Amino acid sequence: MEFIDTHTHNSDEAFRGCEDEVIARGQAAGVVKMLQPDIDSREREAMFALTERHPGVLHPMLGLYPGSVDKEWRNEIDLMLPYRDKGIVAVGEIGLDYHFSTEFKQEQKEALRVQLELASQWDLPVNIHLRDAVGDFVDIIEDCAHLHLRGNLHAFSGSAEIFRRLLRSGDWYVGIGGVLTFKKASIAKDILEIPLERIVLETDAPYLAPTPHRGERNESCMIPVIAEFLAGLKGKSLEEVALTTTNNARTLFNL
Repeated sequence: MEFIDTHTHNSDEAFRGCEDEVIARGQAAGVVKMLQPDIDSREREAMFALTERHPGVLHPMLGLYPGSVDKEWRNEIDLMLPYRDKGIVAVGEIGLDYHFSTEFKQEQKEALRVQLELASQWDLPVNIHLRDAVGDFVDIIEDCAHLHLRGNLHAFSGSAEIFRRLLRSGDWYVGIGGVLTFKKASIAKDILEIPLERIVLETDAPYLAPTPHRGERNESCMIPVIAEFLAGLKGKSLEEVALTTTNNARTLFNL
C-alpha cells in the first residue's frame, strides 16, 4: 500500500538534526510522498533546502501562512515570487486564522485573495489553513468562484454542510489527520457524509499525532494509523482507503 502525506512540516525545528531519519521512517511505513507547506520568509529557505535533498519524495508549496500576516504582508508576497519555479505543487498554506487575534483580520483577507488569484494564474491548487473564520472564508471563496479554484482544506474540522457549500464554488477536498482519532472529535461524525473520493490524508507533523500517540511528536509514519481509523469509520478496507486517498492526492496536486 502507498500513502501520501499532504501536509507535513519536516523542516520544523522539532525535527532538527533528524529530518532524514523521520523521512525514512515515513517511507518505510508506505508514505511515498510528503508535501511541505510554506509558512513565511523566515522558514522558507530551510523548507526548500530539505525538499531539494529528497527529490521525488518531498514536494514544496509556496505561500504566506495567515498567522504570519501583518501590515507588511505585501512584502512577504514579493519575497515568495522568486521561488515560483522551484517545483511547487500548491499555493499554501494560506487562509484565515482568527483564533489568537483579529488584529490583522482585514490584512489576512486581502492576503488570501491575492494568493487565490496567484493560484489561479499559476494553475495550482491551494492548501488552506482555516481556524475560527469559516464565515469570512466561505464568503471569499464564493466571491472568487470565477477563479475556478481547486484545493484542500488542511486539518478539516468543519461541517459536511459547509464542505458541500464550498463544492459549489470550486473543486475541493478535505485534509484529514490525527484529530479524526480524538475522543469526541466532531469531524468523526461529519466525515461520514463526505465521500472518500473527496478526502486526502495528512499529519500536520510535528503536531496533532493520532490516538494512541496523542501528545507525542507526530511524523508521516503515522499516516497508516489515521487511514486505518478512517477505514473503520467508513466501513472500508485499509487498502481501499490507501488507494483512493493516494489517487486523490496525485490528482489534486498533479504528482
